[in-house]
Amino acid sequence: MRRVMRRKEMAGGPATPREALLQQQTRRHFLQRSPIGLGAVAAALLAGPQAGRLQAADLPARPSNARPMAKNVIYLHLAGSPSQLELFDDKPELAKRHMQPCPDSLLKDQKFAFIQGHPKLLGPLYKFGRYGQSGQVFSELVPHLAGLADDLTFVHSLYTEQFNHAPAELFLHTGNARSGYPSFGSWVTYGLGSENQNLPGFVVLVSGGSNPSAGKQVWGSGFLPGVHQGVQCRSGGEPILFLSNPPGMTREIRRDSLDTLSRLNQLQSEQFGDPETVTRIEQYELAYRMQVAAPELMDISRETAATLEMYGATPGQGTFANNCLLARRLVEQGVRFVQLFDWGWDVHGTGPHDDLVTHLPKKCKEMDRPVAALISDLKQRGLLDETLVIWGGEFGRTSMNEARGGSTHLGRDHHPHAFTMFFAGGGMKPGLSYGETDDFGYFITDGKLSVRDLQATLLHCLGLDPYRLSYPFQGLQSRWIGPTDEGRIIRELLDG
Repeated sequence: MRRVMRRKEMAGGPATPREALLQQQTRRHFLQRSPIGLGAVAAALLAGPQAGRLQAADLPARPSNARPMAKNVIYLHLAGSPSQLELFDDKPELAKRHMQPCPDSLLKDQKFAFIQGHPKLLGPLYKFGRYGQSGQVFSELVPHLAGLADDLTFVHSLYTEQFNHAPAELFLHTGNARSGYPSFGSWVTYGLGSENQNLPGFVVLVSGGSNPSAGKQVWGSGFLPGVHQGVQCRSGGEPILFLSNPPGMTREIRRDSLDTLSRLNQLQSEQFGDPETVTRIEQYELAYRMQVAAPELMDISRETAATLEMYGATPGQGTFANNCLLARRLVEQGVRFVQLFDWGWDVHGTGPHDDLVTHLPKKCKEMDRPVAALISDLKQRGLLDETLVIWGGEFGRTSMNEARGGSTHLGRDHHPHAFTMFFAGGGMKPGLSYGETDDFGYFITDGKLSVRDLQATLLHCLGLDPYRLSYPFQGLQSRWIGPTDEGRIIRELLDG
């Protein structure tokens, strides 16, 4: 083919677009893609009708033979990172040494985002207690979560490679501190698909007045087909921007327009072979189906007054409480992955807008009740066993006061060496407290668990093999857990 095109060009005839595309293809590309295409057909036939209609833009994943413990995920990401030392890690020794000079051992060879000079230790500012038969530790800021102590799985010994927000968020959610890589939700829908063909498999809800520091990349599909990208919905106003028909456009006219566009896109797909063209067709069709399904699903006024009261939700507002209630409604309807981002947890103490005394209690009050309600609601509806609920930020907070620019407000800097996350349902062992930190909550002393370990364990909970779930990119089989087998499945966290 290449020789034919070269002869044609030498004869003065330009190559057609299709010939130009073929000229870019090598035998390696053909052999790489052909079995993948056949595999997609085979996977659809083996999965049966319950898997839904095969989307041409989808490619087959490599699920493990392990029995999945979870079918769905609700990921509550508190963007900016809450202080574990004010919420779940009681450190009496740190409290005793409040405002004393920080030991040199905590400062040697350390890098900080904002702390300068020789800082002072900052003890926990709120009272702690033990709750439930498991004796889990909670501060007075989260009384509703404390009531669920025996349903939660805590990890107090996570660490990350990044100490600034955007790269830490990217690393946690996409497995890479650089942009351009698929998010957790995209990997999950790539591996498992979706149970509801009238809604996206991956839905994103944002509260707090801003996107995360890393932007929309944390729910992007990266190099995976675009059909796996998270779809951002809103709990107030129009559920999905630009989904409704404009004035004068009836549903019948919309259908005729989509049929015409589909034929044009199909011709383009046949001519150029770009899989993203097929993705475009699928997304148009999904948007058409969502015009009926989405408004009803996103209308929380259909819930009982008792349910709204339990969450602290108010119809029509874009609050975190509303989003928690929507998350339950979405998984109830077969949405595979629901991601909540709540901005405003960056407690540096530069002023009352980001300190531990004024701002943190306000954010905890907004978060505590709806998260506890979500977990309780899933449990009473029989959905918690098959839904993995994840709560946490991108890193921890330091054991010392930041005092940036001489500020008298109390706050903590970014801390990658130790942070806390908790989980509920989805095969996690309830009532477990895993890992420990030192007397200052600074370094991990037991159960050290990396972000890669966390990623491998979460995929395993969903029945996906973290070492085999991959996609060809830049000459490699790229994975969420990275190019090496450094991620471990932490079986001590699993129930059974």
